[in-house]
Amino acid sequence: NKIVSYYRAICLIIKETALEKDSLRTDNMLEKEKRTYEFLDSLGIKYEKYDHEPIMTIAAAEELDRKTGLKICKNLFLSTRHSTEFYLLLMEGGKKFNTGKVSKQINVPRMTFADDEHMQEFLDITPGSVSPLGLINDKGNNVKLLIDGDVLKMEKIAVHPCVNTATVIISTKDLTDKILPSCGHGYTEVIV
Repeated sequence: NKIVSYYRAICLIIKETALEKDSLRTDNMLEKEKRTYEFLDSLGIKYEKYDHEPIMTIAAAEELDRKTGLKICKNLFLSTRHSTEFYLLLMEGGKKFNTGKVSKQINVPRMTFADDEHMQEFLDITPGSVSPLGLINDKGNNVKLLIDGDVLKMEKIAVHPCVNTATVIISTKDLTDKILPSCGHGYTEVIV
């Protein structure tokens, strides 16, 4: 009897400790990251999450590529030259962006990198954490999503959950068929 009571007490302590760790992890999480997971969970989206040091560039993401077995996606926040239209381009990380080629496909005279202020205002994200999941925060539909055809052929993609200290792996089909419609966005396929 004493052994069973002792065992139960240890299990209770372990369970309480695990709960404290989970709540601490959540408490330290930025609101936009919490909001992203809550949105994915509300849609029943299955995802794998990897926590890591901040990743600011595709080169820094190469180790994560090896760990996940996926090609990391490059996400570029773009605008027209006069910042009247905004785009988020989702493409394979190893590809080079050719502004003229993509601009021509969507009938825009010239695209350039958009400023950080619009990124924060529309997507609630900062440089280094650009992600199609930021569209969850674009309630005014200010940003149009462009997806490279090669990305659409991928079964799964690895993207940031609106912060660059974590990466989630989601089904590409879940992105196009569930996530985007649920946040009021579509996408245009382009060839990068």
